[in-house]
Amino acid sequence: MIVRPHKTTHSVTTLLFALRGSVVPIIWPRVVYTMLLSLAVVVAERRGIAVAFTLNAAPLTLLGLTLAIFLQFRNSVAYQRWWEGRTLWGELVICARNLVRQTGAFMPDLGAGERRALVYQLIGFVHALRHHLRGTPPEEDLEHWLGKEASERLKTARNRPNLILDALSRGIGKAARDTGTDSILLARMDEELDRLSHVLGGCERIKGTPIPFTYILLLHRTVHVYCFMLPFCLIGPLGWFTPLVVGVIAYTFFGLDAIGEQIEDPFDQLPNDLPLDAISRNIEIDLLGLLGDTGLPPPLEPKDFVLL
Repeated sequence: MIVRPHKTTHSVTTLLFALRGSVVPIIWPRVVYTMLLSLAVVVAERRGIAVAFTLNAAPLTLLGLTLAIFLQFRNSVAYQRWWEGRTLWGELVICARNLVRQTGAFMPDLGAGERRALVYQLIGFVHALRHHLRGTPPEEDLEHWLGKEASERLKTARNRPNLILDALSRGIGKAARDTGTDSILLARMDEELDRLSHVLGGCERIKGTPIPFTYILLLHRTVHVYCFMLPFCLIGPLGWFTPLVVGVIAYTFFGLDAIGEQIEDPFDQLPNDLPLDAISRNIEIDLLGLLGDTGLPPPLEPKDFVLL
């Protein structure tokens, strides 16, 4: 996720020249190609070659209206997925804090070692979920929080977060029986475990259900056709300024297309995706703080304005 100092976020320099987090590095080849095509059309028209191929503004207007509707719908859906992913990870933060607080408040007789083991399992679940969604190797984090033996058992598992959540549920149930925790209080803790399962399932639903490919294909093709038609429609009134205007319009449409493509999978590691590493570290800090630990790891900071 792009994180910039508040005082510079809306400065003219940032808005006009910032490249980090913008779509320019992604779309510039397409924009340049469209501008070169426009220049070729202008040169051909000036030499009397392309006059027969020039178009009036009617196709441009009709196609542009359709394209605007397509892009608006696609980007709304993509942002909805991004925001739902952030909401689910926000709920994960709340549930993790609640569970650790409840183990201390509802199970006062639970040994410090047993409570720490439950908290470490919960932190392991958070890291396993992050790796599960990003498709990155989780072994290092799992071995650190769950131990080498548990990490080895999980190596061949298809859904590691689900197995860790199951082990955490069993561990809390055993701790409740050992300490004689009231069933009503245990039910409150089970509600938090259910919410963690809901977070896992919700994230998997977003990750495993991309925007239909046929819709994306139609949108990409329409954007390209529209931008390739631009010089033939604008050459009459604009003349030599056609490549410049086409470049600005192409930047807008290609950029909107690229933004939707970036945020439709909010759990990826692109600059505009969710900062799952930073959220996981914050959960770590909060839970270890509830255990009374000192010397906590520092929060992650943005690198080149990107917080992962």
